[in-house]
Amino acid sequence: MKHCCKNVVILMPEPVAEPALNGLRLNLRIVSIVMFNFASYLTIGLPLAVLPGYVHDVMGFSAFWAGLVISLQYFATLLSRPHAGRYADLLGPKKIVVFGLCGCFLSGLGYLTAGLTASLPVISLLLLCLGRVILGIGQSFAGTGSTLWGVGVVGSLHIGRVISWNGIVTYGAMAMGAPLGVVFYHWGGLQALALIIMGVALVAILLAIPRPTVKASKGKPLPFRAVLGRVWLYGMALALASAGFGVIATFITLFYDAKGWDGAAFALTLFSCAFVGTRLLFPNGINRIGGLNVAMICFSVEIIGLLLVGVATMPWMAKIGVLLAGAGFSLVFPALGVVAVKAVPQQNQGAALATYTVFMDLSLGVTGPLAGLVMSWAGVPVIYLAAAGLVAIALLLTWRLKKRPPVEIPEAISSS
Repeated sequence: MKHCCKNVVILMPEPVAEPALNGLRLNLRIVSIVMFNFASYLTIGLPLAVLPGYVHDVMGFSAFWAGLVISLQYFATLLSRPHAGRYADLLGPKKIVVFGLCGCFLSGLGYLTAGLTASLPVISLLLLCLGRVILGIGQSFAGTGSTLWGVGVVGSLHIGRVISWNGIVTYGAMAMGAPLGVVFYHWGGLQALALIIMGVALVAILLAIPRPTVKASKGKPLPFRAVLGRVWLYGMALALASAGFGVIATFITLFYDAKGWDGAAFALTLFSCAFVGTRLLFPNGINRIGGLNVAMICFSVEIIGLLLVGVATMPWMAKIGVLLAGAGFSLVFPALGVVAVKAVPQQNQGAALATYTVFMDLSLGVTGPLAGLVMSWAGVPVIYLAAAGLVAIALLLTWRLKKRPPVEIPEAISSS
């Protein structure tokens, strides 16, 4: 009877249709969903290069307040991300994406009212801060929701590719948004920039609303503590590996200055190109050899890159190191994320993904100040050697995770 059932399943049309999802058609389906995350990150990138100067030079506040206006968004994202995952599980990812995009729209409204009340600096600053907090909440909801929505559309078999595309559109939106924001600001001031941000969010909302809904998962969700217990080791490995990204993104300019070299901006470009290029070149790597295997390969490449930067005596050595570090870090998040999400029942996918992502948020938040302390004590190159050591710990941790017996999940994750 068992074999008979298996034969019937093989002859059904659904498995025959699955290969059609490979390649271009699959990518287009994913992009049609993650474009909403692109829109949310575009609303983040547009004011990023404008607001610090506006707060400090135009409004006359100190550098502390200029930094706080930017940082508020990241704190809001960090604190709201677990809630975004939980609500995505309960209400469905589409509603969460629309909610997040509404937050992006309201952040633009905050900038607009801040510009209109420029004659009242304290009120204007408070409105800017409020807009940044709302943007942080909106980003966590739109980002988490778009990933789960994409998985719901193409199936959890392709979750690694969905996460990879989310990272690609994130980098693309930030890279496009910052220079465009400066152009719009010089053209029409903060009000014009705010209207552009509101327009981007509104168009994304109008495109999202008519899209088919992916049903929320049925079943009793696990409590947060149980979800954290299943994903925290993967999150720790991600956090350790993220230190390498953090020291390159934050301190590569100071590293080049300390060496007396030019070309720090080009080094950052190499990192970004390697990051995006690796995700585009190896879209099926996680499905073929497994998330933990991909993660260990990536850690090894990232370690070599960071060591090269740390011991570099010539600019070309640092550039090769940065390139390798970007390629190595590229697939870490989706590779470990696939395994982390599959460690919980389907009705907890959102909570697992959000909790896992928090480890990266925390890592990037603490890497800057801690690396700065180490740098002031031991010099700039040491932070890259230290980061390589942290990634090596992540490699050992992942190797141990691969060796331990698989945990039985009460409810398997659906592939559709």
